Amino acid sequence: MPFLFNKCALEDGTIIKDLYEITPKVFLDKRGYFFESYNERDFFEAGIKTRFVQDNQSRSFKGVLRGLHFQKERPQAKLVRVIEGEVFDVAVDLRKDSPTLGKWRGVFLSAEKQNQFFIPEGFAHGFLVLSENAVFAYKCGDFYNAADESGVLWNDPSIGVEWPKLPGGYFLSEKDKLWPAASL
Repeated sequence: MPFLFNKCALEDGTIIKDLYEITPKVFLDKRGYFFESYNERDFFEAGIKTRFVQDNQSRSFKGVLRGLHFQKERPQAKLVRVIEGEVFDVAVDLRKDSPTLGKWRGVFLSAEKQNQFFIPEGFAHGFLVLSENAVFAYKCGDFYNAADESGVLWNDPSIGVEWPKLPGGYFLSEKDKLWPAASL
């Protein structure tokens, strides 16, 4: 199989159900590299049965923090990766029946490692750009719906995401600065 599917766990070893860091097999030679970034059959065999319907891409500069976003009624599963640069990517479990409700996991994603992060429905998602610039790409399991968009405060103390410290701080949109704290 051209992918390594790693289940994500908390520091105490508790597995966060359905959350994966995925590393593709990269073929390198003097011409450059090649890898599959997605293969439905392999993902389905690993238990990731999401049908993706939309691809998105953004470019941001160092210190940009986007998130923590989710859709309330039409939740989106996401398969995220970095095409250029490096980010710290975060998923927060908001599933009401989950034993890991309110817990988060962060993964360093980079173009160099070519790793990916699968975030199932029911999670808030955000990322912080660590390199001078980053091109961030992701597949979504449902279409974006502006009327359904929501979020939780990026620095909500009840969640306690440990964002990497950067000189100069973070750059957030006005909307991301104003999301409410989580009501878990």
